[in-house]
Amino acid sequence: MGANIYLLNLIENLGGFSHIFGMQSVFTGAVYVVRDNIDTDQIIPAQYLNLIPTIAEEYEKLGSYALSGLPESLYPTRFVKENQLDSDYPIVVGGRNFGCGSSREHAPIALGSAGCRVVLAEGFARIFFRNCVATGELYPCECVDRLCEILKMGDVVTVDLDAGTVTHKASGKVYRFKPLGEVRPVVDAGGLFNYARQTGMIGK
Repeated sequence: MGANIYLLNLIENLGGFSHIFGMQSVFTGAVYVVRDNIDTDQIIPAQYLNLIPTIAEEYEKLGSYALSGLPESLYPTRFVKENQLDSDYPIVVGGRNFGCGSSREHAPIALGSAGCRVVLAEGFARIFFRNCVATGELYPCECVDRLCEILKMGDVVTVDLDAGTVTHKASGKVYRFKPLGEVRPVVDAGGLFNYARQTGMIGK
């Protein structure tokens, strides 16, 4: 992880690097809404950390356990249905301090494996935000509004990364999130090391 943090610090300090990779920038789908302080053990419980994401079948299996640590009493609708590998919710909406707790790269990887591409939260734990970027699995977007109290489970929204907007399909209301800045092209590229190779920072 030390090398990842070093590269991320270097990339964040490059300044002015344009979005050159042309990856998907608009995502539409149903939202899965959670509250404040969703920790990494709720995102992926510790008993599943023995799964190795670089092995294709284990990467897929990891997704089936995404957000399985959430208490059923508060979240009766599960992020991934039983006996499924993928979620019906490509966008997760959270409150403050999303991804707090222990540092584990498995957390954003599990969400990404389940089909999530964007997490909209009022705020992120710094290490989770960094792991999203390092792995290239998720776009962590910090919302201006408290969307976890505005949107309901299953609402359909469109997230436009270029415009920095979230449009609620049913009402047409538009909400904003803070620009991803220099981390955007890193996630576009599929993570730190892919980005470093594509930009010539390290050999291919």
